[in-house]
Amino acid sequence: MAPHLRKQLVVVGHGMVGHRFVESAISRGLTETYDITVIGEESRPAYDRVALTSFFEVGDKALSFLPTGQYDDPRVTLRLGTEVVAISPRQRVVTLSDGEDLAYDELVMATGAAPFVPPVPGHDLENCFVYRTIEDLEAIRTAAKKAKVGAVIGGGLLGLEAANALHQLGLETHVVELAPRLMAVQIDDMGGRTLNRHIDGLGLTVHTGAMTEAVLADKKGRVERLALKDRNPLDVDIVVFSAGIRPRDALARAAGLDVAERGGVLVDESLRSSDEHIWAIGECAAVHGRMYGLVAPGYDMAEVVVDRLLDGDGEFTGADMSTKLKLLGVDVASFGDAHGETEGSLELTYQDAVSGVYKKLVLSEDGKRLLGGVLVGDAEAYGILRPMVASGMELPENPEELILPASRGGLDLEMPDEMQVCSCNDVTKAQIKHAVSDESTLNDGSPCADAVCVTKHTRAGSTCGSCKPVVKKIVEDYFAATGKAVDKSLCEHFAMTRQELFEVVAVHGYNRFDDIIAGHGSGRGCDICKPAVASILASLLNHHVLDGSNRILQDTNDAYLANLQRNGTYSVVPRIPGGEITPDKLIVIGEVAKEFGLYTKITGGQRIDMFGARMEDLPAIWKRLVDAGMESGHAYGKSLRTVKSCVGSTWCRYGVQDSVGLAIELELRYRGLRSPHKLKGGVSGCARECAEARSKDFGIIATEKGWNLYVAGNGGAIPAHAQLLAGDLDKDTLIRYLDRFLMYYIRTADRLQRTAPWVESLDGGLDRVREIVVDDALGLGTELEAAMDKHVESYFDEWKATIEDPEKMARFVSFVNAPGVPDPNISFRDERGQIAPADSDGPVSLGTSIPVGAPQ
Repeated sequence: MAPHLRKQLVVVGHGMVGHRFVESAISRGLTETYDITVIGEESRPAYDRVALTSFFEVGDKALSFLPTGQYDDPRVTLRLGTEVVAISPRQRVVTLSDGEDLAYDELVMATGAAPFVPPVPGHDLENCFVYRTIEDLEAIRTAAKKAKVGAVIGGGLLGLEAANALHQLGLETHVVELAPRLMAVQIDDMGGRTLNRHIDGLGLTVHTGAMTEAVLADKKGRVERLALKDRNPLDVDIVVFSAGIRPRDALARAAGLDVAERGGVLVDESLRSSDEHIWAIGECAAVHGRMYGLVAPGYDMAEVVVDRLLDGDGEFTGADMSTKLKLLGVDVASFGDAHGETEGSLELTYQDAVSGVYKKLVLSEDGKRLLGGVLVGDAEAYGILRPMVASGMELPENPEELILPASRGGLDLEMPDEMQVCSCNDVTKAQIKHAVSDESTLNDGSPCADAVCVTKHTRAGSTCGSCKPVVKKIVEDYFAATGKAVDKSLCEHFAMTRQELFEVVAVHGYNRFDDIIAGHGSGRGCDICKPAVASILASLLNHHVLDGSNRILQDTNDAYLANLQRNGTYSVVPRIPGGEITPDKLIVIGEVAKEFGLYTKITGGQRIDMFGARMEDLPAIWKRLVDAGMESGHAYGKSLRTVKSCVGSTWCRYGVQDSVGLAIELELRYRGLRSPHKLKGGVSGCARECAEARSKDFGIIATEKGWNLYVAGNGGAIPAHAQLLAGDLDKDTLIRYLDRFLMYYIRTADRLQRTAPWVESLDGGLDRVREIVVDDALGLGTELEAAMDKHVESYFDEWKATIEDPEKMARFVSFVNAPGVPDPNISFRDERGQIAPADSDGPVSLGTSIPVGAPQ
């Protein structure tokens, strides 16, 4: 080629990895030497396949990496809807589907992978789909409009994402997996069982150890039934194949390039193929014969090839195959040697079967290094644990504290600067700290001022997002250590605290999440800000949590006005104010429990909890209770739970005040009050404190002169005694102070912050609370009291409102398109004359460290 002409670089494929290659080529100056032509087979530019299921919620524009359809650099040309049909290595020419030939100096193949469809009879019937592109999802959505039941073949990462898609479309959904557990590559047996219970609880049916023999057709040639080996067939209308992927290497094979035994363009550590001018990256590449099916290794490969084309010596030496994602609302993570295959390795496990949490750490034989792990149900520690594997840092003296709940003493580890925080983009703690240091010029010549800026300029957290909490903590710790203001943003979508967001919503009178994020946030929200906004709206408006678009903001329990239990059933807790109940109401509770086969238990809050209710039975149970004069006890919500009481002066010879009467009055006043976290109260009729009032968020103890008001206490794993706010109060003053205290807490506390840590976090602590509540130092007293009066006046029973609304009632079915059909996966056993979940795994346990292969 003539020396005065610029070199030509052709990229075949414009998926996530191809796009990353082009971005890196531009930012690192490769376009100073090359003109780049990118050939994309799809009609749209690269988009986020990792978040593909969210397409139904946000559309294709929100997923796009290049919404304008072109790169800013004029030396990069993107041609969409075009296919490369042949490569001629000797001539260095690619032939396009329209017959055009493009010459190249260097060629980068980023053709990705294609879904593997098992060659079972009927796999090509109408209404059989794969799950890979936006076009696939559009086709599935169209078919779902006339379907009731769908099945996904494959229970791996993509299979569960596909199942989530069918579930979102309102189909009764089955997951068929050949392996004995879900996500067999990533998690172990117990992790699989825990995940299985979560998914069953959402109304999906999982069939593990099941082999698909055929897809059977009706008379019109459409899917009608799924035949399984040695099992009953499934009546289905849609089948989605998600049984793995295969490298798209047909172009390479036809061009005579070497391919790996199991598929993929065979490349060395430089990502160069058997032709010195052809490179392969992403899922189509087989580095020394191994294919990597995650996006993070593909990104690493893209950087290596850019480096090589800039005459560097970059090498791809393997990849971190760790994964963290939310599957059907369940956090799942796997990292390092998750299956404990290292000789002599030890396993340390934590299991909370009630909460659906399973955690396993794999340790070195001497117990000093972390080799890998599995997290299901709670993957918050992933951001710290995964980098510990890569760095080889020594474990703390008590490694079990790494997986214990924070309330039981979890560790706050200091990560070394050289530790890799983001494996997707190879970003270390030192790089994150540098981005916010005074020496940094990343942000238009200035240092970054928050974690969002750090992510933008270092890419830490920009791919899978699992390390974002760690990035944010590193930034905050650095600012705190250097005396800078710490960003307290609620999340990446709202650059304000919960308190600031509360004020914004109150001032503007918003009643929809979409309006709030459009006016004061960015993006489409997350599982941090959505429930927080739902709580704020409920506190301010006291509307039904299932009204309109706000329904999708709710946590699982609020979404069904009942507490989800470990086997997919729910518990029902009617309000029993102050623990006082008539014999007639007791009889109704007994009759309801007997009729619907429920387990009954008297709670510590002086109520009766009925467990084992199926979703479709909830409205009928509520109606029986409501007709008997009872109402929701809000045991499912971040709201007032109970106001516990002793019998007080009415019956007790030691009582000095009517504690039952006051407890009932307070519980009826504050019922339904939505707050940052749950609220509990107690009233004791004398100093003997039988109601345990000082272990509550607000506690009241009778005196000869009136009432002492205590605040900011709680029980639980880290108990806190409530502290005296004011003493010897008359009832009216007591209620006035309590109104102010609760409303001030609701307005200013952080999300999911109990009253005890909230008071501790205030500058001045309890003294500051006393200034505002008792002394009215800010002049807010009247305003706070008026807000509480508004709540009291607008209160309604959510159960009663639901059973009177046909639209809300339609939610309470196990299968959307088959109302009245109970979930066949729910079963019980007998225990002490009552029902109990059939799949009991025993109590919460910390496993013992056992060498792999040792007798057990």
